[in-house]
Amino acid sequence: MSKAYIIEVQNKTAGIVTSDERGFRFFSSDPAFDRLEGREFRSARHAERAAKALVGGVRLHGSS
Repeated sequence: MSKAYIIEVQNKTAGIVTSDERGFRFFSSDPAFDRLEGREFRSARHAERAAKALVGGVRLHGSS
């Protein structure tokens, strides 16, 4: 059974992540987060941190 979570940053929906056998894949719902489109993360929390980093201008490290 897969899981899906909405990722919100600063009261804006950044996208969703869905789980698969390797982790969580990000699907952007706002152009500001398109750089994360299709990326895989270890957890929904890691995806949320990456989205917050984009807004905050923090350099992203590896997603895994």
